[in-house]
Formats: sequence, C-alpha cells, structure tokens
Amino acid sequence: MLKHTTSYSRKRPRVRRSSTGGYQLPGGRARTTRRPGASYLNHSQGFGRRRGFRAGSGNARKPYAFIAIGCAFLFFMATVIWYLNRSVDITVNGETVGVRINSTIEHYIEDNNLADDYEAGDLLAVDDSVLERGGGMRYTVTLNGDEVELPALGEIELTGGEELTIEDGGDVYEPHSIQATDIAPTLTVDGTGAIAYVESWGIPGRSEIWTGEVSGKTADRGVVKEVQNAVVQQNTALPAQDKPVVALTFDEGPSSYTRQLLDILEEKGAKATFFLSGDAVEADPSAAAAIAQAGMEIGSNTMSDVALTGRSADEVRTQIAQGFDAIEAATGKRVSLLRAPFAEFDDETWTQAMDLMSAVISWNVDSGDWLMPGADTVVSNVMGSVRSGNIVLLTDSDACGAQLVEALPDLIDRLQEGGYELVTVSELIASDEDLAGAVDTAKVSMPEDASLPVLPDEDAAGDAAAS
Repeated sequence: MLKHTTSYSRKRPRVRRSSTGGYQLPGGRARTTRRPGASYLNHSQGFGRRRGFRAGSGNARKPYAFIAIGCAFLFFMATVIWYLNRSVDITVNGETVGVRINSTIEHYIEDNNLADDYEAGDLLAVDDSVLERGGGMRYTVTLNGDEVELPALGEIELTGGEELTIEDGGDVYEPHSIQATDIAPTLTVDGTGAIAYVESWGIPGRSEIWTGEVSGKTADRGVVKEVQNAVVQQNTALPAQDKPVVALTFDEGPSSYTRQLLDILEEKGAKATFFLSGDAVEADPSAAAAIAQAGMEIGSNTMSDVALTGRSADEVRTQIAQGFDAIEAATGKRVSLLRAPFAEFDDETWTQAMDLMSAVISWNVDSGDWLMPGADTVVSNVMGSVRSGNIVLLTDSDACGAQLVEALPDLIDRLQEGGYELVTVSELIASDEDLAGAVDTAKVSMPEDASLPVLPDEDAAGDAAAS
C-alpha cells in the first residue's frame, strides 16, 4: 500500500480576531496593512482574474481606437479616389467604350493613340490651292452632333453618355487678313390692314476679300453670310366667330374732355385705346395718368400732330421717341404702340424707325368726327361700316370733344346691343390666333444682330426683272 503525503499542513489554521472586528486568516492582517510609500502589484495589473474597472485604465484602449480611425480614413480616401477615377461609358464612332470620368477628349485620343488612325487635312492658300499636304487639322471631332474646335478638345471633360465622332481632319486656310463688306437688308411691306408689324427683321449679310500671309495671294471669297431681308406685314384682325369685338381708339389727346370720356367708358363697361400726343401729355400729365389709372390702353400719336412722311430719319425718330418719353414721364409706363398722325407711315418711314415700336396701328372705320358733322352722323358713320375685328377712329381734342362726349354714349349702346364687346387694341389682336402669336404689343423685339433695312434699289430690281 502506497504512502501518500499531502501538500498542505495538517494543522488547522488558527483564526485570529481582527482588531477592527470580525475574524481573519493569518495572512489577512498582512494584506490589510500597507506600508507608506511601498508599491504593490494588484490582480488588475496583469495577474489573476480582473475583479473590476479602475479609473485611468482606458488608456490601454487608445492605440486600438487610433488604428480603427486610421483604417476608416484610408477606406474613405480609397473610396474618394475610386469615385474620382471611375470609368464611364461613352460612344465613339457608334461603339460603346469606357473612359475615365472627367478626362478630356484630347486625353482620350492620346491615351488610345487614335491620332495616327486618321488622315490630316491640308493647308490651303486663300484661293483654295494647296500649300502643304497634311498641314491642316489632324482629325475632326464631333460631340453630340456639334463639331468641336481643336483648342476645346483639351477643355471639354467627359462625364458619361457623350457621343463622339472622330474622322479625318479638315483643310484649313493659311493665316490671312480680311476686308469685309456688309450687305444691308432691304424692306418688303406685304398685305393690307390696320395692324402693321415686323414679321421678320433685317439681318445684314457679309462679303469678304482675303489676302494670304503665306502665299501673298488675294481672293474674293464672295458672300460668306447671306443677308436676311426685313418684312413688314399688314393685317386686319379676324377674331373667333363666336366673339365679335371692336376696338374704339381716340387720337390727339389728352384734352379737356378726356375725363368725361373716361367716365362714359367706365359707366358703360367698355374699354378703349388712347393714342396720346406728346405735347398734349406734357400740357396735362394728370389726364394721361388718369387714362392709365382707369385701365385703358395707351399708345403714342408721336410728339406733335405732324406727318412723318417726307421727313429725315432724325426728324422721324425724334418725333416717335419724344412721344413715348412724354407718356412714360406722365404715367410711369413705357408703351410701344404707335399711331402715325393721319396714318401716314410709308415704306421709307419703316426703314427709318422700325426699331422704335412694336406695331403701327391705323383704323378700319373712320367716324369722321374731325369733320364736325354732328353726334348723330358720327354714330351712323360707325354703325354703317363696323365689323368684328375693326378699329374705329375717334378724336379726343378740344375741337371735337363736345361732339364726341355727346356721341359716345349712344355709339357704345348701339355697339353693345349689336353684340360687340368693346376692347383695347391689344385685346383685339389677342382675339386673332395668328396675330396673337406674331405681334407682341408690350415691347419692341428687335434682335441684337438686326439692323434697319434700306429700300430696294429700283434700278437693280428692274434689271433683275428684265433678266
């Protein structure tokens, strides 16, 4: 029988009573007594089971946090770099290819060695003779249907979805000086009617003579830009059949009777257009303002009651411009409708001032009130001729005012009894679908590249007709 020994003492440990109360094992007193200034190793400092968390122990975790943050930053930067350098699809000569996003067209061509795949154009003299074979454009690039100039190839960035066409290069001309001559547009006035407006504006053409800096040759290149001639159209409004309308218009005002006319129009629920003379507006600006405040339309009857035809361009333009300026000063509104005194506005006048107004308005029905025939005759003159779409001429002057104040209530009553709606000139134009799309009565719309036309050369026109 084997004899065994134990690894512990057979003596029963003695339990000592602690001075602080209770009982301790023999080593307990040593653990509770610490010498001042001595350092002791605890389980929490690396030995045995950790019994709890001590303040300041988080410092051991900081390196791991820094590593995690660094990894996240590197991942973010890698994502950004990938995004900025990702590949996108474009179409080149009908085939889909990948290209680095935001690379230029020039970079794409160079990176893929495409320049040598195309034949360069030639360098030409001004007379089209060849100065140098292959001295022209290396290749021709079209982006989304539009040809791209060579300097722009290094600026246009590809973002995906573009359609490129790369072809053989085009010919280019030698450096050259240019002697240019503008070709002035001419004017044509078509149609008949009380509403005249610019259908197409005159755009100058251009002819050129080139002198080459390399060859020294001179060549007449002829017309390099075709001229666009101006067309003025005259029409009568044709309102919808279920809406008969008539525009009453008053010339030469304001007068001492203007406010009475406004009261009558308001009482009858009618609208009208007043073509005001600039000198009369300056004499009574409050009357002009009253017209605007009453909701009536205002146009210009020029500055003074003088014919425009037969005058110089400067005189015509001054009469028209000063008339508009006087109205704006009195009402605060810029208007652009014009009625020429006595409706005298011929082809030459159009060439002198077509850029100053939106439309020139005459009339279809002359009331004849300026002949002073009496109120009854004024009414019968209008009612005997009026049709839907007509513009009626009336005169707001001190000489005709009393007769007009007497005639106007009866005239409005009879027109309204006949089913007519009394509107402004602009409303009359808007009632005609074709005119509404062609005439903007609110502003002058001359394009920046347009110019005033000239009258056709009668001799040249006669020679052309003979041939």
